[in-house]
Amino acid sequence: MPTIVIATHNKNKSNEISAIINNRYTIQTLADFRDAPIVKEDKDSFVENAKKKASEIALWLSQKTLNKIPHYVLADDSGLEVDILNGEPGILSARYASETANVNASDAKNNAKLLKNLAGIPQPDRGAQFCCVLALTKVQQMEIKTFKAICRGQISKSETGKGGFGYDPLFIPDGYQKSFAELGSKTKNAISHRAKALSSLADFLLKPQEDK
Repeated sequence: MPTIVIATHNKNKSNEISAIINNRYTIQTLADFRDAPIVKEDKDSFVENAKKKASEIALWLSQKTLNKIPHYVLADDSGLEVDILNGEPGILSARYASETANVNASDAKNNAKLLKNLAGIPQPDRGAQFCCVLALTKVQQMEIKTFKAICRGQISKSETGKGGFGYDPLFIPDGYQKSFAELGSKTKNAISHRAKALSSLADFLLKPQEDK
């Protein structure tokens, strides 16, 4: 089977992708390559950060002496964009409350900062969206294909729910009265930004090779 290297050490993410593409691809992660370089996410958009991660890891793999060069590298960049904050926290979502450059802050600190910055803003004006961009690179050809998806909703005035991670306790998706953290993984994985992007990716990967 063709091999996809996901540019992450997150096992849950690799399992999710593997399930969606029906196990027609062999999935590896950066955990399988202990000397993989750390790619600095210094671009100004989700698209460019995802493309940079995918292309740099693909180039590194193409230069390694391996028994079998992987066919693809998949990278993603995602985050929360709040309308009234001009898109913040955006590409800095994981580092929103961090006091150290390129170091992630805890979910609790990020959520607290977001609530503070939205203090006094009425509920109708708390529109937001989660955005996910996946970048798929063919290792030998270095061709990049991107898949972008969003999930619209609102930021609540307090955290609710114990599930999920990140800003999930604050994000209420359109059409629902509960936060991602309350809805549970089954519902979230059906409507989320990442699920939509992965669905587009799966459609592309499962097409006949001659159509790609």
